[in-house]
Amino acid sequence: MLETHQLSFHFAAGTPLLADISLRLAPGEWLGISGDSGSGKSTLGKLLSGQLTPSQGSVQVDGSPLPTRGLRPVQWLPQSPELAVNPRWRVGKILREAWTPSDTLMEAFGIEPQWLKRFPSALSGGELQRVCVLRALAPGVRYAVADEISTMLDPITQLSLWQALKAHAEHHQLGVIVISHDTALLNRLCHQQWHLAGGSLRISSTALKAP
Repeated sequence: MLETHQLSFHFAAGTPLLADISLRLAPGEWLGISGDSGSGKSTLGKLLSGQLTPSQGSVQVDGSPLPTRGLRPVQWLPQSPELAVNPRWRVGKILREAWTPSDTLMEAFGIEPQWLKRFPSALSGGELQRVCVLRALAPGVRYAVADEISTMLDPITQLSLWQALKAHAEHHQLGVIVISHDTALLNRLCHQQWHLAGGSLRISSTALKAP
């Protein structure tokens, strides 16, 4: 179980960007988070994955704090993949930094073998995003926070990326938090949905179907 307990965060003294946020995500469950730009959605994603340290409260997996070293069981997937990679590394090294996925899995995510010899700048945003998502699914990862990962992609690439992530998550009982402005996408994928506003989360709707 991924849990937050009274999570708060502020960049400086004053009104917190996020205040007293508590949520729970079970293995295999999909949870959607919506909210206006600047509401703190990406900050929440970074807190959940250990990229940022909360001002108050805690993030736990199975009752234990997130590890500070080694592979994190919660991975944050940003909207802009070029910001998540070393531009001086070839794509193959970037991917194998975390693990070496099988050829079958590479094919499922639409990653072509010749990409591995290229630098990130030689790939399109959609191609690089597929690499970054697959890199984050290394063995030992229990939860993924997908932060607007398909916003800048064309419809065909969006569909193939979500289908691949969905199939992998179902097979490995991976819990997924989907941060998006796309209500239709959240309705299709998520068991439950929350809306972030004024630093707090509130239930917006609950999907009756499994993702």
